[in-house]
Order: sequence, then structure tokens, then C-alpha cells
Amino acid sequence: MDYNKTSKEILKLVGGEENIQHVIHCMTRLRFNLYDNSKVDRDKLEKVPGVLGANVSSDQFQVIIGNDVSKVYNVILEISGIDGRSKAQQTSGKKKNVLNSIFDVISGVFTPILPAIAGAGMIKGLLAVALTFGWISSNSQTYIILNAIGDGAYYFIPILLAVSAARKFGSNPYVAAAIGAAILHPTLTQLLGSGEEISLIGLPITAVTYASSVIPILLAIWISSYVEKWIDRIIPPALKLILVPTFTLLIVVPVTLIVVGPLGAIIGNWLSMGVGTFFEHGGIFAGLLLGGTWSLIIMTGMHYAFNPIMMNNITQNGYDHLFPSMFMANMGQAGGAFAVFLRSKNKSFKSLALSTSVSALMGITEPAMYGVNMRLKKPFIGALIGGAIGGAYYSAVGVKYFIVGGNFGLPGIASFIGPKFLYAIIGFPLAFIAGTIAAFIFGFEDIEGEKESNTSSNKENEDRDVKSERIVAVEELYSPLKGEVKALNEVNDAVFSTGLMGKGAAIYPEEGKVVSPVSGVITTIFKTKHAIGITSDNGAEILIHVGLDTVQLEGKYFTAHVKDGDVVNAGDTLVTFDMEAIREEGYDLITPIIITNQDRYLSISPVKEGKIDIKEKFLVLHISEG
Repeated sequence: MDYNKTSKEILKLVGGEENIQHVIHCMTRLRFNLYDNSKVDRDKLEKVPGVLGANVSSDQFQVIIGNDVSKVYNVILEISGIDGRSKAQQTSGKKKNVLNSIFDVISGVFTPILPAIAGAGMIKGLLAVALTFGWISSNSQTYIILNAIGDGAYYFIPILLAVSAARKFGSNPYVAAAIGAAILHPTLTQLLGSGEEISLIGLPITAVTYASSVIPILLAIWISSYVEKWIDRIIPPALKLILVPTFTLLIVVPVTLIVVGPLGAIIGNWLSMGVGTFFEHGGIFAGLLLGGTWSLIIMTGMHYAFNPIMMNNITQNGYDHLFPSMFMANMGQAGGAFAVFLRSKNKSFKSLALSTSVSALMGITEPAMYGVNMRLKKPFIGALIGGAIGGAYYSAVGVKYFIVGGNFGLPGIASFIGPKFLYAIIGFPLAFIAGTIAAFIFGFEDIEGEKESNTSSNKENEDRDVKSERIVAVEELYSPLKGEVKALNEVNDAVFSTGLMGKGAAIYPEEGKVVSPVSGVITTIFKTKHAIGITSDNGAEILIHVGLDTVQLEGKYFTAHVKDGDVVNAGDTLVTFDMEAIREEGYDLITPIIITNQDRYLSISPVKEGKIDIKEKFLVLHISEG
């Protein structure tokens, strides 16, 4: 790569130096905050030698470079007037976008509790099926116990949300849980349901049911975060442990019962009634509109705003009308990418289109949406049509979403277990086929590159090359983290999930420590300490990237125990990090472990699934020789 030429092209195509507020970089990409993103010529930018792709995340424009990103970044600073100050320095005093902040809060609060809700919801769904087919009696003790297991997370959802919201707002999660527990106390619940006039020191309390409610507790913990910090400032240090939580509870719980609870209940009822009215009177148009625009909503980040509405609908009514459209939009995106696979003559791009289509079917749409459909424009329109047709069908037949799950693809189909389950199943291929046909008919300007019309002699040579490959060595990598192994396509970042950086796997950590997976040399320890590059003694080039977008923390909560050039053995500690603090800042801790020189290997395969500990075998690399 000609770093000077590539850097000049990037500067020009992002709108010039005058369009750049600031730029930083992580292990894989340049991260631009631009004054005007519309000035970027994305089509030309993605064709610049050395540029692997581009992506927009919130207000940040990202140019994906790969291993050479630091060299391109340094050249950009040299040839421009950009001073390379950190993001924190450059944006100090600048007001945050209020809408983005709201979406960030909603995402940060609801995402951590989804596993508990999804697991409990699955049990409720299976129990409903068993009850429907007469496999179990609603009067049996088995049913009562299983129902409690499935319903517990929903009934006590205010407590789950209280803990999650407190982490997001920076207050004490256990005090927040105590607030949730207080408003759910059986004695208070009985009093609120008695029909009597209720008052607290003469102030009237409106009877509200807090079990399975969503909005009242969110408002309560938001207020609690300010109350707790205010009390903490005025209480002497020696008395903080006792008096801060005492006064917080004595202030927030009554305020919740008198003001916040009734207000939150009113908002929740209005939202549920509004959605119900929209679908009741909008009919097919409601599903058509939502299914056809959901991908656009995701692009703006506004889909996070639907989480509390959907959760409120399910806890209030037992079902939701909104999220079925999200499934249909995802199937439409999968269909659009599949049409590109069918029509493209570029071998490598055909492969990308097929793999991203499959990922979208599994509920991971970003690679298909950003890497294929939007890149070619017309397939994206076809994908929107597929989502619209699927959404209209769901509205027409009355499909509802009953179980909160963490996946909006084929694995999440159990969320529709109910009276219209068969109709729900039909919707998946309908939206996919509609998106495929629409995108295929619209066509697109193909990506230039290697065509399928290779000569037969080239094909024969390829076949001989493949047949002559044989495994000559195997290198094993040990797990650098304790946690749970995840496939790369589960990483919510297209750079990793589509394999642009290389092959490997990811781990969701349970412990804030990264150890070396091999014996070798530290080639790069990023200055923000969130990413480490290692070259093993056998030549494997390994990237360990702790979390997504954690470069923006600028090293906060990370401690490096090695430096560039250090020789390490397998199991040596490389980096430690504060998991809870990073989560509270709203960052995803899933950690991709990538082999960046993947071309050297015949295959790169995870050794095990599920839970893994450090020093357990993690990846196996088969070295090939022609």
C-alpha cells in the first residue's frame, strides 16, 4: 500500500480537511467526526487501495483499513492541519445530541436484561404449547412451578430494570433494586389493590399496579440517580454508607408512589393504546409501513426507542405488534443480499453476498445491509419492499409477538408461539422471497473484479491447487479470556462479523483479564490498551480486541502489563480491565480474537463451544503447503 497516496485520497473523499472535526483510530479503522457526512463520496472511498470498507456509527464516519491503520493515520496527521488531539479534548464543552443520548440510555438499560427475559419467555412459550396440546394441566404442581420460573422475570421486571438502569445512570444498583422491591412488596401491592383511599403523611397515592410494569421504574431510577448524587455531596464521608441509601429510599419511593408511578402508568397505557389503535385501524397499511421502514429506523438508531414500548406492550397486554415487522425487515435484507449473490459476476462479492444473506437470516443484518445492499443501492430498495410485504402480511393475518428474545432471525421464531404460529412461520420465506425478487428485478451496477467466466484452464489450475494443498503443521491457541465462546457472526460489528479483518472467534468475558494465547512477541499494544497484537513463535499474527468501540474510552479502565516488543509465554497476563465500569459506560465487552494473516492457513477453527477458561484450547490453525 502507498500510505501517502491512500491518505490523500481518504482526506479528499471525506470532504477535505475542512470537513473534519477530529479523527482518531483504533486497531482496525479510522474514526472521523465530520461536520457534514453528506460530503463523503463513499462509493469512491470504498474503492481506494487499502480501504476495506466504510461504516457510519451514530455520528461517526469510520473508514476500515485493517492492520495498517496506524500508518495511514500518522500520514494523515503529517499531510494535514489536523492536530490529532483526543476526542475528549476536542469535544469538551460540546453538548451531546439529546436524541442520541436517549437512544443510548434505552439501549444500555434494556440490552443487559434481555437474556433473562428471553430465557423466561421461552419457558412461557413452551409451557403455552404444552397446555394447548393437553400435555400438562394448569392445575398441576409441575405447571405451577414451571409457570413461576417463566413468569418470574416478567413479574419482577421492575427490579431487573432498576439494577440495569442504575448501572447506566451511575447510581447504586442495589439501592435501585431496593426501590423496585419496595413498590412490589406484597403488603403494598395488596393495599394498592384494595380499592381504599390511600395516603402517605396526608398526600394521596394513586392505585397503580407495578408488577410487570416498565416505565414507572425507569423514571424512578432516573430521579434516584440525581437524588443519590445530591445526598452524597452533602453527607459527611463517615456517614455516607448509612445515610445516603437511607435518605435515597425515603425520598424516591414516596415520590414514585405519589407522582412517578401514576405518571409512568399513564404514559405506558397511552403507548400501548396508541400502538393497538394504529394496528387496529391501520390494518395492512400499519404492517406495510413499519416493515418497509424498519431498516431505515435501524440506520438512524431510533430502533432503541421501541424497546420500552415493546416490553411495555408484552407486560401489559401479553403480546406486541411492533417487533414482528423487525423480523420481516431482516428477512427482506437477507433476500436483497441473496439476489446480489444470484446476479453478481464478481466471485468474491458473490461469496460475500451469500454469507451476509445467511447471517441476516440468522438475525445479524448489518453485514448484508451495509456491506452489500446499501453499497449497491437498488438491492436495498428491494430489501425494503420485502420487509414491507412481510409486514403487511403479518398485519393482515394478525400475527403477534409473545416472547421477548434476543434474536430477530430464524432462531427467534419461537417468539411467535401462539394461536397464529403457523402464519408467523409462513411470513419468513414470504419476506425473504419478496426481497429477493424485488432486488433481482431492480438489478444493480456490479462490483468490478474477478468474473465467473474464467477460462477452463484457470479452473483446472485452481482445482489442482486445491487438491495439492496438504496440512503440514498445526498450531493451537489457548483461550486468552475466561468466558463464553461466540461465533464471529455474533459480533455486532461488520468489520469482525464479515471476516474483513480475518478469521477466528469471539469470547464474551467473565473476568477482566487477558492472557497470551501463545508464546511469542507483542507486536502492538494499542495506546488505549483495549487491543493487543501478538505474533506467535510459529508465525500466527493474532489480534485481541477487548470490546466494541472501547477505543473511545481512551485507556480508562484498562491496565497494560506488557509493552511493544516484549517476549511472552502462553498464559502471561497482557491486559486487565474493569468489566463493570466499562459496561456502565454502555460498551459491549464481546472480544474478537482474529488471525489477521489468515491466508497462511488452510483452516482456522474453534476447538470448543460454550464456556471456556484461560489455558484451555481455543483455536486450531492448519498450515497448508501447495
